Amino acid sequence: MTELIGILAGVCTTVSFVPQVLHIRKTRDTRSISLGMYVVFCSGLALWLIYGLLVGALSIILANSVTLILAVYILVMKIRLG
Repeated sequence: MTELIGILAGVCTTVSFVPQVLHIRKTRDTRSISLGMYVVFCSGLALWLIYGLLVGALSIILANSVTLILAVYILVMKIRLG
């Protein structure tokens, strides 16, 4: 039950990034996105992923892997598009 709650929490937080990714893909507009915030956020996600791997927590591994991919996409687009 604990792992299920973790997975559901991860799904909720991960899915919240999808609208931003879709908006950037459609409009190519990243002006309102903070570069510094996404650099720090991606770093934090990477550390959470490492932590999840070290302790073997599937919910942490899955959520942070997918969220990191989405956040890195946003970060890369912010760097490319300004």
